[in-house]
Amino acid sequence: MLVAAAVCPCPPLLVPEVAAGAAAELEALRAACDEALAALVAARPELVVVVGTGPEAEVWTEGGAGSFHRYGVPLVVRLPVGGVEGPELAPSLTVGAWLLERAGVKLPTHACAVPADAPTDRMLGLGQGLAQLADRVALLVMGDGSACRSLKAPGYLDERAEGFDAALAEALGSADVAALAALEPGLAAELKAEGRAPWQVLAGAAEGAGLTARLGYRDAPYGVGYVVATWN
Repeated sequence: MLVAAAVCPCPPLLVPEVAAGAAAELEALRAACDEALAALVAARPELVVVVGTGPEAEVWTEGGAGSFHRYGVPLVVRLPVGGVEGPELAPSLTVGAWLLERAGVKLPTHACAVPADAPTDRMLGLGQGLAQLADRVALLVMGDGSACRSLKAPGYLDERAEGFDAALAEALGSADVAALAALEPGLAAELKAEGRAPWQVLAGAAEGAGLTARLGYRDAPYGVGYVVATWN
């Protein structure tokens, strides 16, 4: 049963060593993520599952490691599963593993990568399955909002982006499972909102769980929508 979830964005710049001189610009975002992880741990889950996008569907149940070498930073992080290194994590999950390590989480942890274009019904079903893995399951859901919030954004400016992110923040901040399930894959893809599939995994896992939510952060630095929320 799902007892808690932390929703965080996954830009590599969240890691101070990667951000370097620009690290201070995302300090408020890091603080919000830290609070979300603390709330997740406080729910006393038996199992944590990190969910994020990846090039293909893949599951890590016996450990996993990811690095920030591609950004010129000699930093390696691992899922907290008995010190086993395991196969390489998808980039979004690597940021999730970094957040868990930063928070000192020592709980059994699995990880699940889903393609950004995965069908909604499949994501809802996956979430339902993840919620049944233990009596007390928590999800760390990694995903960015629209990357089209400004002229300098990775996806350039799209006037629909601000409304999309506003509706997303409302859904994540109120545990609105139906609204998350109703996110349109096509629109999300056009706005380069890669968190759509992971958020719908959360919707499936939270169905019937009766969780409440709190929005911890909502902004669009660098023209990308970032939302942090806690569900418990």
